Amino acid sequence: MAENDGGMARLLAVMARLRDPQTGCPWDLQQDFSTIAPYTIEEAYEVADAIDRGDLPGLCDELGDLLLQVVFHARMAQEQGAFSFDDVVAAIVGKLVRRHPHVFAQTSAPDAGAVATNWEAIKRAERAEAGETDRSALAGIARGLPEWQRATKLQNRAARVGFDWPGPQPVLAKLQEELDEVRAEFDALAADSDDAAARDRLEDELGDLLFVAANLARHAKVDVGSALRRANHKFERRFRAMETLAEADGTAFAELPLAAQEAYWTRVKRSEGGSDPGGPD
Repeated sequence: MAENDGGMARLLAVMARLRDPQTGCPWDLQQDFSTIAPYTIEEAYEVADAIDRGDLPGLCDELGDLLLQVVFHARMAQEQGAFSFDDVVAAIVGKLVRRHPHVFAQTSAPDAGAVATNWEAIKRAERAEAGETDRSALAGIARGLPEWQRATKLQNRAARVGFDWPGPQPVLAKLQEELDEVRAEFDALAADSDDAAARDRLEDELGDLLFVAANLARHAKVDVGSALRRANHKFERRFRAMETLAEADGTAFAELPLAAQEAYWTRVKRSEGGSDPGGPD
């Protein structure tokens, strides 16, 4: 523990030095909460990517980058007299103890489901104590989440009060319904590409389609982000393989007509087997 404390103290000291108004780094001194926030999100995704790849040395490195984001924000807050890194630690320790009464107090939670139920009840009590008046089942879902993640959280919350499809089949039917509506809006735009109302309806219908797709993943107990990462990785792997094949044939892939590119896509797909993650065919 003492070694960890020493390491944390060194990191805090480095951050303080970087933000020193006289001798610090010009780039670090220019930053504020809003400019650093995108890096915080990016580092969290890089942690997830290292986990997805099973890269433990990389995970160690990415966790350090993510920790730096916490230290950076805490340092800026300390400079404004708002809070310090110690306050951040105290807040999360208090929250963990408070939300685990089955570990730190005389209550019981026989399984993970009971833990989740207790956790949500404690969160509601915390919001009420803080003076929050929103009593909706959807209260407290952050608006800064990636929208696919927020969609899943909204659906989970609604399901807890019984507002949910009974299984995947009605969701599949709804997905087909939404796809038909998207197709109709594309047809409307084809008839008049300057129709602003049709373009707005198309965006609305595409949103509905994606929302239902997220709901289908939830019913399948599949994480939307994980599934999309797999599809992205598959597409990238196959696209790069097409480029390699074309280069081996003495051809620049980008200069080929679509039909020839599709032929390479088919070759790569057949060599791998499996599903098609969005090729042009």
